Amino acid sequence: MAYFLEEVFVSEVLEKPVLDAAGQEIGRVKDFIVSPAEIFPKVSSIVVKGRQGPVIIPWEQVAFFNKKFLSLNVPLKEIKADEVHETDILISRDILDKQIVDVSGAKVVRVNDLKLGNVRGYFGLLAADVGVRGLIRRLLGSRIKDHLGRIIHQRLPHQLIGWNYLAPLKPKVTRLTLSVPRRMLNKMHPADLAAVIGQMPVRDRIEFYGALDLAAAAEVLHELEPTVQVEVLTRIDPEQAVDILELMPPDEAADVLGDLPPPKAQKLMALMKREEAEEVKDLLAHTEDTAGGLMTTEFLTFSPDLTAEETIEVIRRQSAEVEAIYYVYVVDPVGRPSGVLSLRELIMAPPETRLSEIMNTRVKTVTPETDQMQVAALMSKYNLLAIPVVGRDQTMLGVITIDDIMDLLVPPASKTKHRRLK
Repeated sequence: MAYFLEEVFVSEVLEKPVLDAAGQEIGRVKDFIVSPAEIFPKVSSIVVKGRQGPVIIPWEQVAFFNKKFLSLNVPLKEIKADEVHETDILISRDILDKQIVDVSGAKVVRVNDLKLGNVRGYFGLLAADVGVRGLIRRLLGSRIKDHLGRIIHQRLPHQLIGWNYLAPLKPKVTRLTLSVPRRMLNKMHPADLAAVIGQMPVRDRIEFYGALDLAAAAEVLHELEPTVQVEVLTRIDPEQAVDILELMPPDEAADVLGDLPPPKAQKLMALMKREEAEEVKDLLAHTEDTAGGLMTTEFLTFSPDLTAEETIEVIRRQSAEVEAIYYVYVVDPVGRPSGVLSLRELIMAPPETRLSEIMNTRVKTVTPETDQMQVAALMSKYNLLAIPVVGRDQTMLGVITIDDIMDLLVPPASKTKHRRLK
């Protein structure tokens, strides 16, 4: 049985001399082969860089192992030549520098070093070092002087992810993921998930996005950068893409479709339900820097004869169909806004009070052609959380909400200008 240090980092032992039972140097440590059968992968062999090429040493032939050298319990003549197989998992080659999708912190971290040690009697992979400390150790190695080592030890905390928190290894691994239940992904904020996806290698994005349920996928899609949106919608199954688009608010679906190549966008719209497709098509017809390009067509309107209690009940029943409700818009029989009141005013009113008695008849509106910055100025001037968009006949076509204006004035990367289909 080999005697080894309780814990050691890979960067500390790579290139260290390997001695046979007679003390003769046969080469240098090049890598470690691990078996993924255990929660903490077991080191099964050591790859030694010898004078005649790589040599594979089974772990059973290791007698002693520390940060300075590795000695074997067999003489050189008993070491059999072998080679790395295609299905082998090598620590340095396959795991170092790989990315870990850290969904709990909504980021992607990189494996800077790896910690090895005793796992219930065997030598195994304990943790991934994803911190600056691991990076410095790996870059400088033995060149770290004593005083610098003390500074690093005192001021830089360990940033280790235990291997028991990582999904099982597979041959030819391209990235590592935390073994977080799928349901936890769906509970993360869409913007955080979009940030994770945006940092992933291209080949991994579709797999990760596919782990989301449809509702979460719909919320995340609009938060992605336009180029990533295009990539996702062109690679996933068209039927799945349509299901996601139909769950999105029409204005967000229009933004996403507006960035696709026109043939692809039209193909998806042809698969959508007729009502949803028509709403999106109407929104795509508006120039992106106008009120029509900002508005959503999901809104609620009410008759002036409804009581406050009846109105609250309608909102309770239908609010799931509307992205945001800031005001109660009262309309005449043909759909022209004749009054407005805030939700606070509605809740404070006696239950039997009719909307016509408490509504404000001075309703501020804009047209689809109104410049988006004029819309922002108008909402700022009158401290509005939303403003109706009306057509030439003064009927309501849509609503612009404060979050649309915030995206306009302080746009994240994913909310840059979108193309519109011609």
